[in-house]
Amino acid sequence: MSTRTGTVEHLDRGPLSREEMAATVARDIPDGAFVNLGIGQPTSVAAHLRPASGVVLHTENGMLGMGPEAHGNDIDPDLTNAGKIPVTELPGAAYFHQADSFAMMRGGHLDICVLGAFQVSARGDIANWHTGAPDAIPAVGGAMDLATGAKEVLVMMGLFAKDGSAKLVPSCTYPLTGARCVSRVYTEVALFDVSGPEVVVLETWGTTVSALGDRLDVPLSTQ
Repeated sequence: MSTRTGTVEHLDRGPLSREEMAATVARDIPDGAFVNLGIGQPTSVAAHLRPASGVVLHTENGMLGMGPEAHGNDIDPDLTNAGKIPVTELPGAAYFHQADSFAMMRGGHLDICVLGAFQVSARGDIANWHTGAPDAIPAVGGAMDLATGAKEVLVMMGLFAKDGSAKLVPSCTYPLTGARCVSRVYTEVALFDVSGPEVVVLETWGTTVSALGDRLDVPLSTQ
C-alpha cells in the first residue's frame, strides 16, 4: 500500500464521485498484487488500474486475469465476475473450479481484497452481509472468506447511510463479516486508516477533519 506523509484536506472541490473513489483505491494498490474486487462498488476499481501495473484480478467464481467490465461486442455471456457483470480477460487469464477459487481465498494467496460494507468499526471490524432487519436478505457470498483470507482488506463505501447515520462506527451493530481485518476505508469524503489503535484521517474531499469529527462518534487523528 502507498504511504502518505501528513493529512491532506482537499477543500477546493466537493466529495468524490464513485468513479473517483474507485480511482483512489486503484492508486493505492501495489504493482503486481493479486486482488479480489467485491460485488458492488469495488468492481469499478478494475477500470482504473494501469495496464502496466501487473495487478492480477481474481474472481471467486473462478478466474485469474480478469480485465475491466465488457461492453458491446466484447460481452461474452459466459465470462462474468462474481456479481454477474460481463468482464473482459487479459492475456494469460485462467479459469478454474469455484472450489479452487475459494481455496486461493482461504489459503492466504490474495494480497488485497476490496469490499463494500454496511459498517466498519474503529478497530477494523467489518459488517457487510446482513443488516439484521427482519425483511433483509442475507448475502454472505465469499465475503467472510475474503475478509479472513486476504492479506489486506480495503473497504469502499459511502460514509453515511440514507438516514444520515455514520457507517464508520465505534462498534458494529450489524452481524460481523470479519473481526479486526480492515486496514483502510475509502469514502466519498475521506480516506481513513483503521489498522492501528487510532482512526487516522489520511485525506479529505470537500470537508475538514474537524467537520467530520462533529458527525462521527469515532475519535479521529491526523498524520
